Amino acid sequence: MGGQPDGLSGPDERPTAVTFAAPRLVLLDSVTQVEPVHAGRLIVTGSHGGASVVPYARAVRGWLYVFNDAGVGKDGAGIAALELLAADGIAAATVAHTSARIGEAADTWAHGVVSRVNAEASTLGVQVGKPLADQIRPA
Repeated sequence: MGGQPDGLSGPDERPTAVTFAAPRLVLLDSVTQVEPVHAGRLIVTGSHGGASVVPYARAVRGWLYVFNDAGVGKDGAGIAALELLAADGIAAATVAHTSARIGEAADTWAHGVVSRVNAEASTLGVQVGKPLADQIRPA
């Protein structure tokens, strides 16, 4: 990047992309694979963001959980976890089902475009409509 700080390019140094630092990255094809050692980390899953993921995220509090929106579904079933986790102060986001394969955490990280965030994830700086991996720089 020619000696420019992260996110800056060109002579006028206007930001072209903003990234922020995050704890270590954990890729889990299913949230059921989360373990206590993952606490406090950026946990990217291939799981849908439905209510059934909530007990796993509550048991192991990550810095940020990422799920697939699974097309959102009837009554918002594919994103129900976002608000449930927000009530517990747990940051969570989903990526669009059209951008990443459900059940594949590596694809979620590499290609996922953020579709929704809860208030806690928004506070961290996660933005809707932008590729996940372009926004966050894991340790």
